[in-house]
Amino acid sequence: MLAIIRMFAALMVLGLAVAQARDDGRYANSPLKSWFESLHSKNGLQCCADADGMVLADVDWDTKDGHYRVRLDGEWIAVPDDRVITEANRTGRPMVWPQYVNGNPVIRCFMPGSMI
Repeated sequence: MLAIIRMFAALMVLGLAVAQARDDGRYANSPLKSWFESLHSKNGLQCCADADGMVLADVDWDTKDGHYRVRLDGEWIAVPDDRVITEANRTGRPMVWPQYVNGNPVIRCFMPGSMI
């Protein structure tokens, strides 16, 4: 049973890379839905639902000078320390919740991958 849940969660997370719109109900029965909705950055900013996040490829996130950074739209963006989710990552995949201000990406929340 646990293997089925993990496989479902992995498929759901992979689908997030394609679907970046607001949650339209298609994730209503996801076993991780309430966990995603509970995520907050260190400054208390709610990260939004799972459908708002993007899964990052391993080549699109790293650390530089002791801080995380992500590549969005071909540009490396420093992740403010107070936007990092420090809770254990249940998906294992790195995720970012960007928002755009005047057409420029700003990191709302970032959750590092499990690095396994």
